[in-house]
Amino acid sequence: MKVLQILPQLNIGGVERGTLDLSKALIQKGHESFVISGGGILVDELIQSGAKHYEIPVHIKSLRTLSLAKNLSKTISSIDPDIVHVRSRMPAWVNFRAFKMLQKKPLLISTFHGLYSFPIYSQVMSFVDHSIAISRTVEKYILKNYKLNKDDITVIPRGCDPEEFNNNSINPDHKAKILNEFPQIVGKKVLTMPGRITKWKGVAEFIELLSLLDENYHGLVVGPTAKSKIKYLNKLQNKVSSLNLEHKITFTGSRRDIANIYKISDVVFNLSQTPEPFGRTMIEAIACGAKVVGWNHGGASEILSELFPQGLVKLNDMNELLNATNLITSSNSSPRENIFTASRMTNSTINLYQNLIN
Repeated sequence: MKVLQILPQLNIGGVERGTLDLSKALIQKGHESFVISGGGILVDELIQSGAKHYEIPVHIKSLRTLSLAKNLSKTISSIDPDIVHVRSRMPAWVNFRAFKMLQKKPLLISTFHGLYSFPIYSQVMSFVDHSIAISRTVEKYILKNYKLNKDDITVIPRGCDPEEFNNNSINPDHKAKILNEFPQIVGKKVLTMPGRITKWKGVAEFIELLSLLDENYHGLVVGPTAKSKIKYLNKLQNKVSSLNLEHKITFTGSRRDIANIYKISDVVFNLSQTPEPFGRTMIEAIACGAKVVGWNHGGASEILSELFPQGLVKLNDMNELLNATNLITSSNSSPRENIFTASRMTNSTINLYQNLIN
């Protein structure tokens, strides 16, 4: 079976990591894996695993990007895949036009990774043979906003790789390296906020929480900042300065050792202001044995209800968040064993492919 996945880029993120995990699983099971994207830091890892990558800038949100349809059509024809799996809206629109040029059309599948705010722009994700929803929350969104029947949707939760995210003790050398890099966290209760720097992720609320906690806590904001979000990062850093919290909060930027960051953390947070479609960082943290606190809505609610219900907090209730943080950091409670694994996700997806083809 030949499978072609199309996504904007291959940088750090849940969609990107899921694409890579699925590609590796396909190859391990004897299938052929192809990926089209605008490039990124995960391309080398993808190629080294045995997949083939074609760089086409389908990530640029512009009408001009639609002109790439002819190039994409030729690439699809040359691959001759059994399945094309689109994972984002802009690439899906380019693919929609490319498909019109194909004489032989493969099976077309989409994954709804989000609760999209522009249904008209997003409807291209429903112009497929079958759709995957990454949570029940997303499935409800699809049924409400698009002309798809429940039979046309399969819920397949995201998963993380237990080889990378596990409850094994952190290597002492790796721990020492982190503590040497961030001496300000030594002897502190470490609170970690993973994710891209963007307004809806709730970093501002995380900063507010640190302002309410005593000096025994230190916060790490871990994640990349896109060029378009640099002004917002500056705004957040100004907020930290205005609250005199420079000694209590560190912006680490993107990290390749995020699993070790989770392992040194006392609590990991998900404070997204809009409902998360899933919340991959939460399952990664829990797989590493970390306690997780998050607002009680969306995919975060689904995950925490299953794995660490005491971490659920009423949306934007800062007093409840403060109390939960103090209680959880001082308790011996621990999350249940993570059931949201990469193998579960990839096996379910490959089984779906095969069932749809047959």
